[in-house]
Amino acid sequence: LAMSKDQPDWPEPIVRVQSLSENCFDSIPERYIKPSTDRPSSGSSNFDDANNIPIIDLGGLDAADHHVSSSIFKQISDACKDWGFFQITNHGVDPDLMDKVRETWRQFFHLPMELKQQYANSPKTYEGYGSRLGIEKGAILDWSDYYYLHYLPLSLKDCNKWPNLPPQCREVFDEYGRELVKLCGRLMKVLSINLGLDEKILQNAFGGEDIGACLRVNFYPKCPRPELTLGLSSHSDPGGMTMLLPDDQVPGLQVRKFNNWITVKPARHAFIVNIGDQIQVLSNAIYKSVEHRVIVNSDKERVSLAFFYNPKSDIPIEPLKELVTLNTPSLYPPMTFDEYRLFIRMRGPRGKSQVESLKSPK
Repeated sequence: LAMSKDQPDWPEPIVRVQSLSENCFDSIPERYIKPSTDRPSSGSSNFDDANNIPIIDLGGLDAADHHVSSSIFKQISDACKDWGFFQITNHGVDPDLMDKVRETWRQFFHLPMELKQQYANSPKTYEGYGSRLGIEKGAILDWSDYYYLHYLPLSLKDCNKWPNLPPQCREVFDEYGRELVKLCGRLMKVLSINLGLDEKILQNAFGGEDIGACLRVNFYPKCPRPELTLGLSSHSDPGGMTMLLPDDQVPGLQVRKFNNWITVKPARHAFIVNIGDQIQVLSNAIYKSVEHRVIVNSDKERVSLAFFYNPKSDIPIEPLKELVTLNTPSLYPPMTFDEYRLFIRMRGPRGKSQVESLKSPK
């Protein structure tokens, strides 16, 4: 990314939130206190089954019975239009692998700091162990540490930048990546068919086999004042589609529905799927990427894994020609994912303003 020339390092010394958490007992540093309008207590957080994002059983997706499969297609279509989020069960990924990859990452974050620091990231590559997103000096920070790594394309996949502890972790992460690429490929076909297109159109717009994929593991330490901060500020995902493996013991993800923040109740061994900005653009806003954020907890840490399935980074992304008509003109100018990512990284998380600011003037 072009940023490397002028931004070799973070604008201020990096503080690990995990270290803060171990030393803060009844207050948090000012740098983490959000403006009152953004604090979790200011929005109502509805936590009941009627308000949960849709849970969709993919078990009959390839069933011979047309009624079964078409019902699943419709549920996915409705979720993409109404929520931008849904949970999937019976998705074909081994539940033991899901538990193993989450717990392996948890072990990584509990390693001694000097071992983790060997993988410290910089804004130049972003890959590795990190604690802040944007490079704006003096920005209000989120209460989380993370680890970011590339999975595809193979030219960016560098296992030396992945942790080598705990033992066997690289093999576990690799197997997990393979399984998620397969699962995302299946869902891309469904989304394409639901748009009234051939099943390959959306995947081809991403670059066919030549796509991007990366993993961001989030570690949200305990926080003595969870009502003042956020684990992750409100944003919509800049990429294509996200598969989130949440911490199934500790809720934290909140999704914006109208003006309410709804706390997602994770179903066991389900993935939370959400539409990213690139699919919003390709679908000409038939599918929406939706704002979400993460709240933190005073007595429990959380670990979650976000797997991002993205277009090849140098293909211009714009609304699919099949979806552009006189009545539904193109809403967005072409922009490559690399250009868009740079635009986002310079600014840090900013709700939905990023993709909205790209809209073509009428």
